[in-house]
Amino acid sequence: MIASVLVANRGEIACRIFRTCRELGIRTVAVHSDADENALHARVADATVRLPGAASADTYLRGDLIVRAALAAGADAVHPGYGFLSENAGFARAVTDAGLVWIGPSPEAIEAMASKTRAKQLMGLKPLTGVTEADLPVLVKAAAGGGGRGMRVVRQLAELDGALEAARAEAHSAFGDGEVFVEPYVEGGRHIEVQVLADTHGTVWTLGTRDCSLQRRHQKVIEESPAPGLPEALTEELRELAVRAARAVDYTGAGTVEFLVGEDGRAHFLEMNTRLQVEHPVTEAVFGIDLVALQIRIAEGAALPPNPPRARGHAIEARLYAENPAKGWTPQTGVLHRLAVPQSPDIRLDTGYADGDAIPVHYDPMLAKVVVHAPTRAEALRKLAGALERATIHGPITNRDLLVRSLRHEEFTTARMTTGFYDRHLAELTQPTPDPHAPLAAALADAHGRSRFGGWRNLPAQPQVKRYATADGEEHEATYRHTREGLTAETEGVQVVHADASLVVLEVAGVRRKFEVTRYANQTHVNNTTLTPLPRFPAPTPQHAPGSLLAPMPGTVVRLAEGLTAGAPVQAGQPLLWLEAMKMEHQIKAPTTGTLTALHARAGQQVEVGMLLAVVDPT
Repeated sequence: MIASVLVANRGEIACRIFRTCRELGIRTVAVHSDADENALHARVADATVRLPGAASADTYLRGDLIVRAALAAGADAVHPGYGFLSENAGFARAVTDAGLVWIGPSPEAIEAMASKTRAKQLMGLKPLTGVTEADLPVLVKAAAGGGGRGMRVVRQLAELDGALEAARAEAHSAFGDGEVFVEPYVEGGRHIEVQVLADTHGTVWTLGTRDCSLQRRHQKVIEESPAPGLPEALTEELRELAVRAARAVDYTGAGTVEFLVGEDGRAHFLEMNTRLQVEHPVTEAVFGIDLVALQIRIAEGAALPPNPPRARGHAIEARLYAENPAKGWTPQTGVLHRLAVPQSPDIRLDTGYADGDAIPVHYDPMLAKVVVHAPTRAEALRKLAGALERATIHGPITNRDLLVRSLRHEEFTTARMTTGFYDRHLAELTQPTPDPHAPLAAALADAHGRSRFGGWRNLPAQPQVKRYATADGEEHEATYRHTREGLTAETEGVQVVHADASLVVLEVAGVRRKFEVTRYANQTHVNNTTLTPLPRFPAPTPQHAPGSLLAPMPGTVVRLAEGLTAGAPVQAGQPLLWLEAMKMEHQIKAPTTGTLTALHARAGQQVEVGMLLAVVDPT
């Protein structure tokens, strides 16, 4: 039996696998980059091995270093998690060649299915070649890996070459494999998948369906099981296709067969992911199983029962990201001061962070997954939205508000969503709705204990003004006054019932509201509102010439446009350089037609937010 498992991964999935290993009495080994030296997954493991460097290509994508780490730490098995090397047949083979147990499908099955081009051939399908206008729109897709990386929708033929180049670069960075292919892009479809689990004795389970249609940048945001509203005949067709795919390659372990169901109800095979999925907890909740434990038992040679458990109820998962959806999904870094969700047996939090952890720039911006289970879909939706709304999240900007609004959107509650949900609704879902009384509550909590009266003074105190900026950059003022009776608000219709350093109670139009206030070095959190205190006399801000391109996020300049030099003419919207941050590529485009008068960025350069990259003179 397996006694010690090394997880060839990081963050949330490593912590999740370690949790099951501890329950089974299995010793755990973590690998960590230099950037992850103090990460949660490294802290909770029984043993750790350093992978020198920070970039994925130097650390978590170095299969040779990971195999060496497993042997050095005395592990007898390797679990790949998801992403990184989880669908790399060469890595799986290196693990078994070293005498270690590979907790996953055979290298041969991975080779057959992990490359989406070969998987389509196995299913009798072919990628598009010689794309013409008549084929548009098309999807450029990485042959390896997943998670939306290395994918681009192309709607104009002139954009195809650039999309191919960008997808290759992103795929190589994320998976160490730059192979891409082109397939038709199905508009208005639903992303439906089937979880399979197979042992070495010929048993193949299908564990219901999942709907993963709510996506940004082709990466899933909200997933649920079972997929709502599918006709029984279609559900059975998908189940049969999933079994056929698994048996075609003698599959063992956990895997997922993914489909796109068009508006006409036809199912289009996308791929088979030869690994555990990010969204596996919804299946675990519905079927009452532990997929990681079953993976380990299958790797030990155990046989599955002839039939899986019966499904029960409905489960939904929301991925909490450190990103700003209103600003092009820009990833955020910084310190996660506090993360907590309401405690309940039917609410699950999977995370790779603890309070006070720093969010590094090198990896995926997902902070956590919040999963709920309930007897019905409607109850699960209400419970998950409520849990997210009541969650305490102190730190960088997140997509929490977007998740809550998505779960309550009519198109989603009535199960009419498609993969274009955010293309249609992002603007309305990201409209800022700041609490108008949050700045006042922050100011009152800050002023608590600062009496303006001495024993000799009889003159009334002057109104005090504090200024704050909300996450969307809007500035707000709060005015209050110190009196002998305590703090009072200078806002009409607002009475201060209670005010101390951490709790303010205001009465507005006869309704009392509580405001929990927490202050950090440069942030004040009032319930779900994040405020940045502004100085009374702002420091002068750096002045940049018109047409200056500033880094919107910390990251790495991965490449410049071919032949780009100072003095070159550029067109409005022309991609000039590419930044990689948190495993995603972001284009920096010319804001106007003109001349590139300065180019400060260079390939491989690390940049910080606000750093000057280039200047375009619009003359």
